Amino acid sequence: MKSSNIGGQAVMEGIMMRHEEEYSIAVRTPDNEIKVKVEPYKSFIEGKKLRRVPIVRGVISFIDSLVVGMKCLLYSASFIEEDEEEKAERAKKEQKMTAEELERHREKEKKQESAMMYGVVALSVVLAVAVFMMLPYFLTDLMRRVTDTVWILSITEALVRVAIFLAYLILISRMKDIQRTFMYHGAEHKCINCIEHGMELNVENVLKSSRLHKRCGTSFLFFVIIVSAILLMFVQMDSRILRIVVRLLLVPVIAGVSFEIIRLAGRSENPFVNALSKPGLALQRLTTREPDAAQAEVAIAAVEAVFDWRAYLRENFGYTDTGVSGNPEATGASRQVG
Repeated sequence: MKSSNIGGQAVMEGIMMRHEEEYSIAVRTPDNEIKVKVEPYKSFIEGKKLRRVPIVRGVISFIDSLVVGMKCLLYSASFIEEDEEEKAERAKKEQKMTAEELERHREKEKKQESAMMYGVVALSVVLAVAVFMMLPYFLTDLMRRVTDTVWILSITEALVRVAIFLAYLILISRMKDIQRTFMYHGAEHKCINCIEHGMELNVENVLKSSRLHKRCGTSFLFFVIIVSAILLMFVQMDSRILRIVVRLLLVPVIAGVSFEIIRLAGRSENPFVNALSKPGLALQRLTTREPDAAQAEVAIAAVEAVFDWRAYLRENFGYTDTGVSGNPEATGASRQVG
């Protein structure tokens, strides 16, 4: 199976898909239409050379994903219907403005939205580091009164980190709104698996594809836990302050190494790599749900906006207008949405 190099994420009532230098956002609106928006993908790092350096590219990709992901979430949230009173109040205010004032007002709103987006991204990173990196350390540090054996402390810290991560996933998976987002997450994976297994991209084929994928962000977070446990086992300091500083400094390295592992996993069918991927795939059963046909349509619309799946199937599976040669499962008319 050759990687399609397409990836994405679920948003509110929709899906973002990215391929090469573009990304799309497909959203199911309250009036049951599918709105698709395509934007150029711009990294916060201008030069492409740095984005090709192993480990460094992982850190850049992680930050880019947070920024683009937040943009897409804000865009999808804009389709949520406002309360009638809020609509009337907004319209009343805008009616009193001149064309110039209205333009300035909207420009100000855009700047506020942008500032809020970067603020939320920064806060998310701080909270993630605090909860998943520092909290396990402080809880494990209490054990130093009992033992100072390095490997016992390292394994305990890793287990505490896993327990916190699992508790977080189980907690949010019980929220009704999050469950719908997890259904879109499943639709995103199913679309990619459908293509990468040589099947035509239509609702029927998407729904019968797997909702688990090795390149998922859930698997990435699992590898972060494993990589951090291994690295921190070899980095020991007598000073508590130094131990905290080292953990903070290693966050980008851990993210970069984890990115390289998941990148390899997405391109390899090596038995050892597949075995490494299994725990992350198991965790995806918590972060994905089986989507319905309407959600599959949204996912297909997002894919087709940025990715020529027919060309991919022609190159890798001998696709023709009558289907995929040598693949009896990959039949059925293709479906254009959006």
